[in-house]
Order: sequence, then C-alpha cells, then structure tokens
Amino acid sequence: MSKFWSDIVHKLTPYVPGEQPKLTNLVKLNTNENPYGPGPKVIAALKTEAADTLRLYPDPNSDALKAAIAHAYALSPNQVFVGNGSDEVLAHVFQALLKHDQPLLFPDITYSFYPVYCGLYGIDYRTVPLAEDFSINIDDYKQPNGGIIFPNPNAPTGIPLALSQIEQLLQRNPGSVVVIDEAYVDFGTESAVGLISRYPNLLVTHTLSKARSLAGLRVGYAMGSPDLIEALIRVKDSFNSYPIDRFASAGAIAALQDTEYFEKTCKQVMATREALVDDLVKLGFQVLPSGANFIFARHPAWDGAELTAKLRERSIIVRHFKSPARISPYLRITIGTDAQSKLLIDALSGIL
Repeated sequence: MSKFWSDIVHKLTPYVPGEQPKLTNLVKLNTNENPYGPGPKVIAALKTEAADTLRLYPDPNSDALKAAIAHAYALSPNQVFVGNGSDEVLAHVFQALLKHDQPLLFPDITYSFYPVYCGLYGIDYRTVPLAEDFSINIDDYKQPNGGIIFPNPNAPTGIPLALSQIEQLLQRNPGSVVVIDEAYVDFGTESAVGLISRYPNLLVTHTLSKARSLAGLRVGYAMGSPDLIEALIRVKDSFNSYPIDRFASAGAIAALQDTEYFEKTCKQVMATREALVDDLVKLGFQVLPSGANFIFARHPAWDGAELTAKLRERSIIVRHFKSPARISPYLRITIGTDAQSKLLIDALSGIL
C-alpha cells in the first residue's frame, strides 16, 4: 500500500470481472457475451464513422442516441440518460440517487458491483436474503430504506421477477428510488420500462453489451422520470462531459434501429438455452429457471470449483463464485452457440 493513496483507496475492495483469457482456442462461456456478433447495419455505421470528423468532440448530450433510445421504448429524450456501459450508468445512479440516511437494500446474492459502489461512495446498505429457491421475495423489502436495487432477471441466478411484483414494490416504496437493472431482460423477461410513466420513483437501466452484441463499444443507458434523469446528468457533467464517443453512438443507434436482427439473435440464444437446460438435466444437473442469456446449474455429486477446473482442462471456461457459500456448488454458464453447447455437454459427459 502506498503512502500517497487517499484514505478511501485503502478501504476499497474492487469488483473482479470475469476472466478475459488471452488464448483464442477456448470455449468462452464465462462473461455473458452474445455469441452472435453485431449485425451488418452496425458494422456499416462504424465504417462510415471512421472519417475526418473524429478530430472533433462528440455531442456532449448524445442527443441522437437519446432520441433513438426514446423512440425504441416510446419515451421522451428527457427520460433517457446514457453512459459508458451500464456499469458507469449505475455508478452515477448510486452517487446521484441512492445515497441517503436510510440504508440501500439489495439481495444478498446479486450483482457483486453493488457493494463496491457503496464502498466507493460511502453508502450504507443492507442485504436482503433470497428465498430458499433463490427467488426475490418482495415482502422482505418491507423495511425502511434509502432505495432498492436489483437486476431483473437477477444475477448470477438468472431468475426473473414478475412485473406485477415489481409494481407492488414500487407502490410500497413511493418515497424511495427503485432501480431495476435489466442487463439481461431481452432474453425472456418482461421489462419494467412500461411502468415509468406511472411511477416517478422507478429507474430502469439497460446495456447494449448483451442482447445487442456490443460489449466492445461500452454503451449503457437509464430510463426514468425527467427528475431522476436530471440528477444523473448533474453527476455526469461533474465527472465527464463527453462519455459517449462517435463510434459508440453510431454503432448504438444502428443496433437500436435494427430490430429484426436483434429479435432474431435473441430468439436463437433462448432456443439454445432451453436445449442446453434439457441436456444438463439429463446429465443429472439441477438448473435454476432462467430469463437471461446464462444459466445457473449444479451437479449434486460435484463441487462447483472442481467441476469448473475440470472443464478448463478441456478448454471450456465457465464462471464459478466461491462466495457466498450458498452458491459455491453452482456454475454460471453463458449461452453460446449450439456448437459450443455440444462441446460443453460432451465435456461434462466425459467428466461425469
């Protein structure tokens, strides 16, 4: 530890992302990337953007991108906020909307970046245990709070929460911001965006990294009432006035407009997911219900870490979480192509 560090740096425990291996001959099923690349319209837009205009700053307000997002979700541009991936958007959300006297609430098993943001911004929080079946029980959130946040579907479990349950949560917490992190919503989970017009305390965050195949461009956004969006803009403009570069904006707009390609690839991922679940169950795995582009599975006869290591020996990478202990037997498996699923099943058959 350096004597030159600020005090807060000594106290931080940074988020650890999924491994990005340097080898290219691996079956990579550990970071929930889309197995299908961006559509041809996105590639064309990026090529067009490679021009003399790159010497100029991008639009600090990202008006064209906000307009495209607003059109896609039947919102107004002043109900949209954009940032460098949903992680940056969430960072601004924590600082602008979730730091209050009462503790922030989120599940005890959820996206592990949430406690990291709380540590960074000095936010008091309380974790709410998931039910025995790893689902979110909204009755457990009947307690004083300075805000509520969770992914839907949840991560790393993949279990979705019904829209009716989210609406009940909003009705019970009119004085708190409720953030629904919908990074994986496009793979079979109902979005809460349609509730925004009725609940000024609702904020929904999305990313283009998963369903839109643009993890490499880093574009995320939040949707909510103009009041919530204004708070995010104030934080953003105090931090970075030009977060979205010209390539990211052009690619994102093209991806949002190409609904045919988007729907086609989402359906392919969901079909592969259901087939993979069936194959895993035949091998004796217990698989949680998933509304995401990944599944959470365990084999009763195997330790999760050991099974992960055995797969890696066969050049297949999945994600394993050592803690909390409750989920240590599980593997989080990204949905890849049908061919990748076959390689996974063949490898597991050999191991078992």
